[in-house]
Formats: sequence, structure tokens, C-alpha cells
Amino acid sequence: MSSLSDIARTLVSDKRGILAADESVGTMGKRLEGVGVESTEENRRLYRELLLTTPDLAASISGAILSDETIRQVLSDGTTFPDALDRIGVLAGIKVDTGAKALAGAPGETVTEGLDGLRDRLEEYVGLGATFTKWRAVYSIGDGLPSERAMHANAHALARYAGLCQEAGLVPIVEPEVVMNGEHSLEQCREVTRTVLRSVFAELGLMGVELEGIVLKPNMVVAGDESGQRPSPSEVARATVDTLRETVPPAVPGIAFLSGGQDPEEATSNLAAMKELAPLPWELTYSFGRALVGPALETWRGSQDQWDAAQKALSERAVANASVR
Repeated sequence: MSSLSDIARTLVSDKRGILAADESVGTMGKRLEGVGVESTEENRRLYRELLLTTPDLAASISGAILSDETIRQVLSDGTTFPDALDRIGVLAGIKVDTGAKALAGAPGETVTEGLDGLRDRLEEYVGLGATFTKWRAVYSIGDGLPSERAMHANAHALARYAGLCQEAGLVPIVEPEVVMNGEHSLEQCREVTRTVLRSVFAELGLMGVELEGIVLKPNMVVAGDESGQRPSPSEVARATVDTLRETVPPAVPGIAFLSGGQDPEEATSNLAAMKELAPLPWELTYSFGRALVGPALETWRGSQDQWDAAQKALSERAVANASVR
């Protein structure tokens, strides 16, 4: 593709979304073991092959985020995962952060690491076939949280990451996630999300990041999972869109929402309600992990006999989100 903006627009256009298949070895292991599958390198590879060879995947999915392990693996026929995705018209992405670690002087808060050596790693990932990247920052809502220190540290890291990616010719997915764990209200989530996004875009500006060549991957504005509240899709949509209008410049090509632990149907319903608020200055789509692949994993459970049924489960979730108007 000729430019970062072309890649970014491809990732968010034509109602297609981004499949997040970038779980760490540890996280993927827990999910496999949760359905009775041993977490071996081969089983992880096989599961990712199941997902990424789903028939007609490109009709609903524009890009797939891979882990470091997966981008180096091959399908059963010897094709690398990036080449297999390219063959069907899906862009290959790569998670490049090394995880959220405890932030010094900020009890209960984290900063995402991975900047050391990133320039060299990005060069290698380009050689392996990546066209875009992902970096996730995590923010919790609680008594005095998130602190200004945590917001600044994570926004600064996100901006440095984005600048390095664009220098390497890769589109950065900028993912500031205000997690839904907790007792906070919808309005509290809205206030924190607005503050977090303002800090992120301020740092992106300071680093000279080209907004036309990024994709924003934020949380939806929802009530905490322990709040006892269940806002309707229309309430979530209005709170989320109003927050984005106040914080996200129109130069950003698109917003690919994370599901953040929501049930698959709930995440889809909330996305559909947001799209009803069009016209908006950016494309709205999804970048779901569990909300897309959860049903497939539950169906597969390591059984070759369930391969086709598991791919059908993934396809149905992807189509449901891509069909959202």
C-alpha cells in the first residue's frame, strides 16, 4: 500500500473489523486449558490456524493482530501466517508491547512496557510481513484512579510507540483501555475515558504522530461490571459517541472498539447503537478478541471433528458485527 493513511483506512472501511488474535502465551494457555486443551506450541498454532483459515474471513475481517509466536509460525501447508492472510486479502498486524507492569510510585496502577529495542523489532516485523501494530495501555477506575502520573506515563509510551511505528512504515493501533472492572458508574467511565483520551492525543501531538495514519482502539463507555448497572445500548452509544466527539480529532480515519470483556452479543448491540448516531467524522468498527473467538474456542475444544463448526461460530460473530449499520 502506498501510505500509512491507505493502510489505516483499509483497516476500518467497508464495515470490516480487526480480529485480535494476539494473546500472550500465558493468556492463550489459560484459555485453552479452560476448554480442556493442553497449552502446547502446536495446539496454540493449530488454534490460530483454525481462526485465520475460516472461509470467507476477508468479507468481515480487514486485519488480524498476531502475537510474536504466531507471526513466526506456519500453517499446516507450510505457509506463514502473514502470507496466508495476504493471500485472502487480510492485513497482518503484530502486538509489540511487552505487557503492563507496576508503575513506580503509583500503587495499583501500571504502565505498559516494550519501548526498549522497539525500533529493531519493528524492522524485523516488517520483514516478516506485518503492516500494522498494536500497543495496549490499561487504566483502572477507583478511589483516586487513574492518577495523573499513570495517565501521563501511559500516554507518553503510546505516543513514542506510535511515532516509532510510523517511522518504520507501520500503522499503529493506539489502544488506551479504561477497563470495566469495578463499581463505577457509566458517568464515571465517561469522565475518565474523556480525560484519558485527551492526554493521549496531547502526547501524540507532541511526538508529531500523523493522525491520518493511526487507528484508535478505545473502550466503550460502560458501567463497571460490579456496579449493578446495565445501561442500555442506546445509553452506552450516546455516552461513548459524545466522549469521542469531545476528544478525537476528525483527522483520525477510524475507531475500532475493543470489547473489554463484554458478552459477544452485548458488544455487537452497543456497536450497532453507536452506528445509528451517524454521521460521524470517523469510521466506526470493531477490534474484538474474546467477543469474536470465544464461541469458536468453546465449540472446537481441541477436536478435529469440530473444526468446521468452530469456524462457522467465528464467521457468524464476524458477520454479525460487519452487518451492523
